[in-house]
Amino acid sequence: MSTSLVRKLQAFAAICLLSMVFDTCPRGSGADPVPPKATSWPSFRHDLSQSGVATSSLPDDLELLWEVSIGDQVLATAAIVGDSVYVPCLSGELVCLNRKTGEKLWVYKSVEVVEKNSFAPGFKSAPTVAGESIYLGDEEGMFHAIDRRTGEGRWKFSTGGEIYSAAAVLDGKVMFGSYDNRLYCLNEADGKLAWQYETQGYVHCAPAVAEGVTFIAGCDEHLRVIDIKTGQQRFDFPLQTYLIASPAVIGDMLYVGTYASEVVAVDWKKKDVLWRYSTGSSEQPFHSSAAVTDQLVILGGRDKLVHAIDRATGKKAWTFPTRAKVDSSPAVVGDRVFVGSHDGNLYALGLADGKERWKFNAGKPISAGPAIGEGVLVVGSESRDGKVYCFGKK
Repeated sequence: MSTSLVRKLQAFAAICLLSMVFDTCPRGSGADPVPPKATSWPSFRHDLSQSGVATSSLPDDLELLWEVSIGDQVLATAAIVGDSVYVPCLSGELVCLNRKTGEKLWVYKSVEVVEKNSFAPGFKSAPTVAGESIYLGDEEGMFHAIDRRTGEGRWKFSTGGEIYSAAAVLDGKVMFGSYDNRLYCLNEADGKLAWQYETQGYVHCAPAVAEGVTFIAGCDEHLRVIDIKTGQQRFDFPLQTYLIASPAVIGDMLYVGTYASEVVAVDWKKKDVLWRYSTGSSEQPFHSSAAVTDQLVILGGRDKLVHAIDRATGKKAWTFPTRAKVDSSPAVVGDRVFVGSHDGNLYALGLADGKERWKFNAGKPISAGPAIGEGVLVVGSESRDGKVYCFGKK
């Protein structure tokens, strides 16, 4: 072997070693992308209606399967599809983990190169998995479409404001809100703008979808119903307060917590409020998005309580006290509801009575909603190193 060839091989080996150290080597391939199925948790609130109800089973006795650190705080709900778990964090990285082992399969960065004394825009929105792609927005207003298998970017779309909103994907369209006061609809294939609808305030929530329309409720104090094909508003309904939480739409009814410390049930077809549930304190708003079952509407409040409300009457069914605010959006599976709190605990409560059945202490606030899919529960915490926990049966 010639001296020059040896030197070339040595140089190549050195580059590969540095690439491993600085995480700049080509991204590894994840599992072949299987479409989301009934047992998956592909989006922020599980489904287009944003019910927050899992269709996967979960063991009665949960065991910690793995915990990993992904680099920075996790504020958003993970997605679980097949053997892959997708977790965003504030360092501007979306991390794909092996569901069974927690092994890191690939990392996508919001920007490829971070200049000195600057930072990568973080991900505060939950990822949505559809087809062969993952969709989510960052805190500088860029919306990203990412290849599920490789972690490579497919396309980007720039908005004029921060993106907290998770995306809804339907019939080749991707819809999400932005802090530039707009709801966007893009073509899933290439990220081109199909239409946009301008509101009078930030669109923080993830849009719910039902019967050919999408629903947004934001900082302009209006519930708006938008035709998905045309982007035209069907109607708007004044709620007299602004909203952070995302609406859940079940049949003719929409449920959402407000900044006025109320939960509102709206018959969106009759354009009428069925009931209002109040915590009694005007200074404890709802950031948590509701989970809705046949009987209950369940969400966390900044009054440190988890609230369960009777769907028919709007009366309190039960409350559960934690030691800090509850911004985490609950997830229901079977006869249990799981929710995190800023007191550092992940709770499992009995759906019927709100009694504590299980608790895990992460040591740091949990504002992300738990995701339940493919037989496991995954949740991230606000630890500085971005701890992510996976529970199931060993």
